[in-house]
Amino acid sequence: MSKRLDGKVAVVTGGCSGIGLATVQRFAEEGARVVIGDLDTAKGPAVCKSAGGTFVECDVTDAVQVDALFRAAKEKYGSVDIAFNNAGISPPEDDSILTTGLDAWRRVQEVNLTSVYLCCKAALPYMLEQKRGSIINTASFVAVMGAATSQISYTASKGGVLAMSRELGVQFAREGVRVNALCPGPVNTPLLQELFAKDPERAARRMVHIPVGRFAEPVEIANAVVFLASDESSFITASQFLVDGGIAGAYVTPLDQ
Repeated sequence: MSKRLDGKVAVVTGGCSGIGLATVQRFAEEGARVVIGDLDTAKGPAVCKSAGGTFVECDVTDAVQVDALFRAAKEKYGSVDIAFNNAGISPPEDDSILTTGLDAWRRVQEVNLTSVYLCCKAALPYMLEQKRGSIINTASFVAVMGAATSQISYTASKGGVLAMSRELGVQFAREGVRVNALCPGPVNTPLLQELFAKDPERAARRMVHIPVGRFAEPVEIANAVVFLASDESSFITASQFLVDGGIAGAYVTPLDQ
């Protein structure tokens, strides 16, 4: 049986933990050559070694470093077929609009939204030259509905990722490049574990809204990324690809909250 990403070159940001790490592993299993862009120089080389890929230290908010990341993929492997623009943050100081300061707002926007802009801008010239490519940008289910617990800048940034992905998907559809926004529900990652370990009540409020009754595992989201990266999704672009355990389809009454 042929591997779904055999011979393809994939760039993954935020690939050293959580969804990014699970996706790096799944990409490698499916035959892709993976280039990881991350700030984690402790984990990065080991992750790449296990996946048979390449690590590039990269601050995704820095245009020069982002350009160098995608150039490294092209120069080493000859193409840029997949861009999984996944790096993001969700700091505790990003909360209600009434308490979130401007510095926290700007930092989240830079990492979660501006970085996706920079990665798309860097990846697209290679893909347009090739007349093929799949860009998957990590948004969130909160891009399509209000969150049970407020993270005002995070929610706004993910809404921006969704809108930008939709526009790029439409703009470049006839050039052979697909762009989709992945919208996960809550995922059992170190980021979420840390956030909810400090606030069990907040975790409980989130859980009641999930019809399947649990958080997603990173590999479940990675499987969706593999699908969007592969030719199996060749007629899917400009979409909000929800992998949320039914959250967006659920009706929650006041008694459930």
